[in-house]
Amino acid sequence: MRKRDFLAGLGVAGGLGLGQALAQQEKGGALVMPPKGKDLGAVPPAPKRKIPHRKVTTRNLFKVPDAYPNGIAVVPEGVWVAEQKAQGYGQSGKHVKEAAWLFDWKGNKLKTVLTDSANTSGFAFGNGHVWMGANGGAEGVYEVDLDGRTVSHRQIPLGPPDNGGGCHGLMFHAGKLWIVANRLRGILRVDPKTWAPEFMIRITTDRWHGIAWDDSHPGGAIWMVTGSSDIDRYVMQNGKLHHTTTSGLVKYDATTGDVLETAEFLDGTADPHGLAMKDGKLISCDAGVGPPGFEGTGSPSAGYVFEITFV
Repeated sequence: MRKRDFLAGLGVAGGLGLGQALAQQEKGGALVMPPKGKDLGAVPPAPKRKIPHRKVTTRNLFKVPDAYPNGIAVVPEGVWVAEQKAQGYGQSGKHVKEAAWLFDWKGNKLKTVLTDSANTSGFAFGNGHVWMGANGGAEGVYEVDLDGRTVSHRQIPLGPPDNGGGCHGLMFHAGKLWIVANRLRGILRVDPKTWAPEFMIRITTDRWHGIAWDDSHPGGAIWMVTGSSDIDRYVMQNGKLHHTTTSGLVKYDATTGDVLETAEFLDGTADPHGLAMKDGKLISCDAGVGPPGFEGTGSPSAGYVFEITFV
């Protein structure tokens, strides 16, 4: 018997499925349908939510007189700025103290705290101490009192005890320390006393840097500096200053980690690194740091603390 004749005899040629035809054949010609699947209450996923996207511009406030400003924190007295010596970026490569400075909003220096942090790339102020995120040397987070004494030096949690990776941002909020952890590629909330990790927001961008708390969202939100690469350079084209990469911002829900909003910096604006919030307005600083062997980025705002305006 040919295959076609065999299938026709089962009823497949008449439009029945093979399983149905076999079931009918086994029951003497009476069609027996397979039982329906149980309704488990599953629902199709919701349509992908469109994430709002805006653009921002910047306005320089004052210039930090020394080195590279790579982290900031707003306090009632003014604004703390963390120094990044960028050891190895065309420098001697020798370890030197890196400072945290307190400025008023006119750029007058009120206080200097010297720390052992190396290649600082994140800063917070909390519990009366400065917190420096080391992105070089003995990486980790340095807690330093206002007399320059190291209170603690600890590695970022959830990694090897002697090497938790580098840091690109710090923030102190409601008694908790938030760490932009390079190795984890996440924003990690820890208890600053026990150093126990409590919650992490997954980073969704190629470049990540400073973070700031936003009370305007129910339950709180976290803004983070983003971009399409680690280093932004500036070039003149047709008489206008252009970024060679995209700098931006992302806003995460602080309780779920969901992306709430994104933004991008307009051409010619400052290159953001640190981030803080003052009276509902985001404040940042432009470190002006290039990659090893590259002297600066060409940013006209290098060294400045600046404010960010949504347009």
